Amino acid sequence: MRPAPFAFLGLTLWLLLAIVATLRPHLMSFWQFSGLILLIIAIFDAWQVRKFPQIRVQRQASSSLALGVWSQVILRLRNPSKHPCRVEVFDDYPIHSDLQALPQTLTIPALSSIETQYRIRPQQRGATQFAGIQLLLRSPWRIWKQYRYIELNTPIRVYPNFATLTKYALYAAEDRLGQLGIRKLQRRGEGLEFHQLREYRTGDALRQIDWNATSRHKKLISKEYQDERDQQIIFLIDCGRRMLAQDGPLSHFDHTLNALLLLSYVALRQGDALGLMTFSGEKRFLAPRKSINTINIILNTVYDLQPSTHASDYLNAATELMHRQKKRALIVLISNLRDEESDELLPALELLRKKHLVLLASLQERILNEVLEQPVEHFEQALRHAATLDYLNSRKQAHERLKNKGIIYLDTEPEQLPVKMLNRYLEIKRSGVL
Repeated sequence: MRPAPFAFLGLTLWLLLAIVATLRPHLMSFWQFSGLILLIIAIFDAWQVRKFPQIRVQRQASSSLALGVWSQVILRLRNPSKHPCRVEVFDDYPIHSDLQALPQTLTIPALSSIETQYRIRPQQRGATQFAGIQLLLRSPWRIWKQYRYIELNTPIRVYPNFATLTKYALYAAEDRLGQLGIRKLQRRGEGLEFHQLREYRTGDALRQIDWNATSRHKKLISKEYQDERDQQIIFLIDCGRRMLAQDGPLSHFDHTLNALLLLSYVALRQGDALGLMTFSGEKRFLAPRKSINTINIILNTVYDLQPSTHASDYLNAATELMHRQKKRALIVLISNLRDEESDELLPALELLRKKHLVLLASLQERILNEVLEQPVEHFEQALRHAATLDYLNSRKQAHERLKNKGIIYLDTEPEQLPVKMLNRYLEIKRSGVL
């Protein structure tokens, strides 16, 4: 129980009356009487709010939220009393989240229910929960506020941002993938695996024509090919301290998981099998598997995975993966490579290349390019600009050494990783090098 503004107002007026009574002694009895009346009113009002029946609350929230995406939470409050009530509502939301429209002050009619809503945007993945509902119930005469806590646990899981998959599927259905930055590659007749026979179309190459079928049907018949299917892609994800780097609200590791989901979705629809392995932190392994349901399995495998403070041990990860994965696959290694680490990484990549095709995706801090774009106006800025440029040149040379060893690599800012990695995957599929 705590006093409300009306309690302070009444107390202030009574104190002012006390000052007047000291100046006018004949008003002393009136001051004492008014104080007694105020006390009786306050006690009666407190008794009324204490005996007020418990408000019933229900919460409607999705059990699966996407990292960094606004979601709606609905609260339903029912007043079982024959009298209306005014209440302040605050939901015990999961930590590391942004909120909109909380707390709220509501008036609930007698024997009625009302519905309200607010928005939440989680900023950390993993298993968490909504706890109880905090209420501040105002007394009928608004002298008191009574604090009430209603236990209402709602467990939820915060996943990587799977909203990108919905956007990709929508754009693909409307043939607008170019708006996402995904390059459409010509498919007709250029794949490596026979798909079907069809009538000749203008532009088909002569090598596509099936002369036996043409002779039987008395018209030109072309062979149509598609990209090879049933190939295997394995993500080798660095969970070391480099992935703790953060650009904006998301860490490099969060951007990695977002890219993993998008490429997994596309690869599974291409008929390939997806797997993953983590290293230099909590170890998790998922053997390659097909079917679109694999997306859900991947989500549940990585949603609570967090980067560690350990150094990245590339060679140990490569050795373990070579032991686990016998069939040739596309290994997508995602890390945050520094120029001084190339000598440590190269033996691991050479080991993987003995059997597999390797794609290295290295994340670059956005601040580096922002420094180069800033105008140089004094000596300290010039030093910073020169140091950043020297670092980027060293980084580029390290990547060039990897390229000369036959490693396919990407060096990109985290926000661009999903689209760039998907484009590179499609190029690899079209080239037939896997």
